[in-house]
Amino acid sequence: MIRLRERLTFKLKLLSIPAALLCGTYSTHAVSTASEEAFVFETWSKQTASGYRGEIKVPENRQRPDSRMIPLRYVRFPATGESSGPPIIYLAGGPGGSGIMAVNYRFGMFMALRQFGDVIALDQRGTGQSSILPECHSGQRYPASGAVSDREYIERYREAVRECMKFWQDRGIDLAGYNTRESARDLDALRAHLGAEAVVLWGTSYGSHLALAALGEMENRIARIVLSSAEGLDQTVKLPSSTAGYLDRLQAAVDSQPRARAAYPDIKGLIERVHGKLDLNPVPMQLTKDNGTTVDYLLERRDMQLIASSFIADPRSAARLLDFYRALDQGEQPAFDSVPRRYFPDAILHPGEPISLNAMPTAMDIASGIGKDRSRVVAREAKHSLLHDYLNFSYHLQGLAPELDLGDEFRQAPRSKVPVLLFSGTLDGRTDINEQRAAVSGLENLTAITVENAGHNLFMSSEQIQLAINRFMAGEPAQGDRIVIPLPELGPKTLRE
Repeated sequence: MIRLRERLTFKLKLLSIPAALLCGTYSTHAVSTASEEAFVFETWSKQTASGYRGEIKVPENRQRPDSRMIPLRYVRFPATGESSGPPIIYLAGGPGGSGIMAVNYRFGMFMALRQFGDVIALDQRGTGQSSILPECHSGQRYPASGAVSDREYIERYREAVRECMKFWQDRGIDLAGYNTRESARDLDALRAHLGAEAVVLWGTSYGSHLALAALGEMENRIARIVLSSAEGLDQTVKLPSSTAGYLDRLQAAVDSQPRARAAYPDIKGLIERVHGKLDLNPVPMQLTKDNGTTVDYLLERRDMQLIASSFIADPRSAARLLDFYRALDQGEQPAFDSVPRRYFPDAILHPGEPISLNAMPTAMDIASGIGKDRSRVVAREAKHSLLHDYLNFSYHLQGLAPELDLGDEFRQAPRSKVPVLLFSGTLDGRTDINEQRAAVSGLENLTAITVENAGHNLFMSSEQIQLAINRFMAGEPAQGDRIVIPLPELGPKTLRE
């Protein structure tokens, strides 16, 4: 889908503290502090932790002997355990998410895992502090207050990608270096830099995609893997049919709450009805821009399909999505301004402005791609799906840069005996629970835990998840294959307040 822009920042506060005072108890695999800088990480909520920040240089494209070198930057929190193990590398989702930024909202997990080894917050190539790639502002834009057909919408985006690929190439950026295979090789380079024989990988969403790819590059140098919301190597483009199963599970959750059930007796019917109304009569409304001004906008059916593709990630955001559909069904305008803007596609975030793209996620999605068989399935299922084929907009980038595609061999499900722990949420509308199981079907040493009522972003949803990770890291057997967390109120906004 069109990339959402994280407008979040973090603060790294350097202190003149002797390195020895920041060391804590070090893993025997720890990198020499001479190549790093001591500092104190301060989160958005003013929590602090002593650590180090470091950088290594890697080839932009290892297939080219003359490739330029690019930075990989990371933050390392030293181990605190008495007998700590291999470094634990956090792999952010996206593609395009910042591992360093993730410390802000997963601070508790980063600190808890230090008992098992150094914990590394990595900004993958082309992301966060590791990015040296300019953003591209194309010459393409969507009219804010005029209707645009699906065909024209897709073609304008494809043309924006064409323009931006030329923009990046003209600036010496080797787009063939921005793929998951190269990122997996970066992990091995980071392992060597850390002086470790092996590492533990800890990833979510696209981060799981990267971790699974790493099994093909450095399996013997991976000690363990902890994943949530797994995205298989052939699952960059999600199946439209998965949405139907998710909506059935969401309906069952809604039905368990009498007031929510009264408001939403037929979620699929509501969505289909609103889409039909928008096809006949798009809704004129005003959107608030970043500078606080408002602009006229024509809300179309496709806009709601793109918005839904993001909001179905978690039950709380799904409740907000149901608010939007209920308002439109009743002839009212949805309260978009009441929801964090990061959930929305660029057409809503920046109405009437040029389509802007970042090189890393654009190239990564094209490279992981989609095979012909799965593409045919997506095309067939999209005809009858409530969200059509907008769950992942990268589906529409097929054929733009075949030279970047990693091919079907890359997309084969990995086989491995490395111990893997996977958490899957029953109310995750982004990575379907059944698809997640298929993604890890070749892993012989898999512990799969279903988290009832959890969505896509589940790591911090229950202390039971952290306890299960602790047992896994300690080599202990899991205490069951299911964790149940409370279901949030799914009724209309007035009932949730």
